[in-house]
Amino acid sequence: MTAVGDNTALGGDAAQPAPRAGRKEWLALGVLVLPLLLTSMDMTVLYFAVPSISGELHPSSTQQLWMIDIYAFVLSGLLITMGSVGDLIGRRRLLMIGACLFGAASVLAAYAGSAETLVIARALQGLGGATLMPSTLSLVSNMFRNEQQRRTAISIWAIGNSAGSAIGPVISGALLNNFWWGSIFLINIPVLAVMLILVPVLVPEFRRPRADVGRFDVLSAVLSLVGVLAVIWGLKEVATDGLEVPRVAAMVLGVAVLGVFLFRQTRLSHPMIDPKLFRRRGFSPAISLSLLSFACLIGYSVFTTQYLMDVLDMRPLEAALWTMPPPALTMLIAPFAVVLANRVPPAYVIGAAFALVGAGFLVMTRVEAEQNLLVVISGATAIGVGAAIVLTLVTDLVVAAAPPERAGSVSALTQTFQDFGGALGIAVFGSIGAAVYRGAMADDRPAGVAPDVFESARQTLGGAVEAAGALGARQAQALLSVADKAFVDAMHVAAWFGAVVALATAVFTVWRLRHVRNTPQPPEPGPEPQAASVSATRAG
Repeated sequence: MTAVGDNTALGGDAAQPAPRAGRKEWLALGVLVLPLLLTSMDMTVLYFAVPSISGELHPSSTQQLWMIDIYAFVLSGLLITMGSVGDLIGRRRLLMIGACLFGAASVLAAYAGSAETLVIARALQGLGGATLMPSTLSLVSNMFRNEQQRRTAISIWAIGNSAGSAIGPVISGALLNNFWWGSIFLINIPVLAVMLILVPVLVPEFRRPRADVGRFDVLSAVLSLVGVLAVIWGLKEVATDGLEVPRVAAMVLGVAVLGVFLFRQTRLSHPMIDPKLFRRRGFSPAISLSLLSFACLIGYSVFTTQYLMDVLDMRPLEAALWTMPPPALTMLIAPFAVVLANRVPPAYVIGAAFALVGAGFLVMTRVEAEQNLLVVISGATAIGVGAAIVLTLVTDLVVAAAPPERAGSVSALTQTFQDFGGALGIAVFGSIGAAVYRGAMADDRPAGVAPDVFESARQTLGGAVEAAGALGARQAQALLSVADKAFVDAMHVAAWFGAVVALATAVFTVWRLRHVRNTPQPPEPGPEPQAASVSATRAG
């Protein structure tokens, strides 16, 4: 990808095309998608199992929340650190270690005899996931050096990433219909076994020369962990319980710690994250687009799920099956978007994808409290497919901007930004929705509903459904009718906000990245010192 005018690529100098990958690399890509499916699937696989787990382990409300959240917290907080560890010890080796840890943690979770054990197992799964996710993307970027092939490979990687989250609830529901709750964790074991057998055969090792990596920086690792965890925890808590001093203080502390982390990187001879990357033309806008697309996708998905389950009164498995069109269509459309990005400037394809996201939000403004299944699925599909195309092409831009030896840390940085985007989207969209819902419910208490019951119902739609269960049929129907209408009003306002963000981002994309052009990826200059240093450490 070269910038018009200066003839320099977002990630290198213009020259001859890089070598093309063969059959072995494409088979290896299929194997590398497996751990990605598992790590993203385990973000959502626990949702439907909570009632069964609660009935057996009897967790407190706090323990129940930690069962769900600690996996994502640990994974997000350790991504940057594990990207650096992969550069140090070898990316394939780290992938294998992570797979073993993830598998052991899955077995521990499946047979957990107490709530405390399950929380610990989920934390260990997060640690394993943090080693798997940056390893897979960095290995993909190392194996596919030709630009067109790399973009196709990254599109497959991105589809695997989004598909895992989508199929998690479906697999969970299907397993829970036939087996005990531990089966949702044991399903990981055969997949990991296949991966552990095939990775040494198909995937080459990539490791940076020790002289280029230096010693592992423990202080930077601690700073990145504390900073990321504090910000994401604060955002998630704000989304759940609103703005309060401890949550705001956590976010402020996290931003300050991350500022210290970034400042420290400018003073190190071997930084975890190379600050020079942010000075490369287009790198910062591209990684910001990754955050915004994830914010739109994850932030609004909560409304879609609640609408299906609480307004349309679907069972969990039925609702999960109706969320499958976006990943299914993404698998069909994303390859065409990749081909198009090879022919026209990627900025225009990314901008069009954000416009599709905006169109999906506009469709969501037409949803009503009555049976509006076609409308809500159409809107959700447009948002999901558009965001997936953005993530595919933006991930390629970011990876292309980094030298191959920095692939591990840049992969981790990309996924950390996506996690920030998801948490930010939940907080912002959730706060907007909660405020509109409470406002719409404020002065519309149905006759026969006690003030204290109505006060509980006006906090959330789930609270209204629970409160209605304790009322007579007529009062329950009246309360749910008011709550459903208030929730749809909240969906509309949040959708208008999302449409403005998505369409403004489409314009921003074309403005800031229009200089990027597709050209054959260059080889390394001179005698290819980087390729030599990498191949010298390959094993298999």
